[in-house]
Amino acid sequence: MLLGLFRPSKRPFTSLSEQEILAIAIAAEEDDSRIYLAYADTLRPHYPESAKVFEDMAEVEDTHRKTLIDMHRRRFGERIPLIRREHVRGFYERKPDWLRKNLSLDAMRDEAEAMEQQAYNFYVEAAKQVSDASTRQLLGDLALAEQGHEDVARMLGEKHTPEEVKHEENAQARRQFVLTYVQPGLAGLMDGSVSTLAPIFAAAFATQQTWQTFLVGLSASVGAGISMGFTEAAHDDGKISGRGSPIKRGLACGIMTALGGLGHALPYLIPHFWTATITAAVVVFFELWAIAFIQNKYMETPFLRAAFQVVLGGSLVLGAGILIGNG
Repeated sequence: MLLGLFRPSKRPFTSLSEQEILAIAIAAEEDDSRIYLAYADTLRPHYPESAKVFEDMAEVEDTHRKTLIDMHRRRFGERIPLIRREHVRGFYERKPDWLRKNLSLDAMRDEAEAMEQQAYNFYVEAAKQVSDASTRQLLGDLALAEQGHEDVARMLGEKHTPEEVKHEENAQARRQFVLTYVQPGLAGLMDGSVSTLAPIFAAAFATQQTWQTFLVGLSASVGAGISMGFTEAAHDDGKISGRGSPIKRGLACGIMTALGGLGHALPYLIPHFWTATITAAVVVFFELWAIAFIQNKYMETPFLRAAFQVVLGGSLVLGAGILIGNG
């Protein structure tokens, strides 16, 4: 049993036979084709032109698979050994479909380029290990083909996604990012940063005890995060508004709400009251300016106007908390 624990779980590439190399190549081309089709399915509702690019790339991979199968049939017969990339040491493991669905359009493009580079490296190394001339030539040709896939992808992109279409899709991707993550996250950060100022600083000046103040801030921040997260997720399923997954929006809103409150609650872990309070006030300053920066960058709100609104509102809430705590 102990030997099983220390036995290598993957085979070294140099131990593969020529038949196994062909089998891995067949499985790899099939997997890559299915990955590109999965990208196409994910992109089709919002980026139909980019979806066509990945469909065409999947067709190229399928052509390679058929060529490899023909070579295997001529040399080794009909039965293809069951061996895949994940069985061999050093191969990059592909992400499953449910993880790839969360990739952005740019991330999918980058992933495709990485896949082609890895396929090229595989065929170059595989060609060094085979002695059959026809197989070696095929692997070398496929290496060149994979190296040229970047040019193929570029040509397909020019065919399906000219600059104006690509610009429009990139703008759509940015809008979707803003609707799904930035807007809910910003709303949560504003609520968490501003609404918790009063209870935290009221507790601080009323008790003069840093630990009690921290507990108040912690409970207010976590409670607000849970409430805001559920509210964001429940009030809009995103199907009509196009704002994206309610779970993603709820998590963005809830997490940023909690972080907004915790930012000026955590300083009260410092035992000295005035040191903790001054530190918390400095954190509040940076939180409010961060909100103004996000509004300016993603919501196109003029920075000075955003800063004035946020700082004014935050100052009023902070002042209210201090007054109540000293009352």
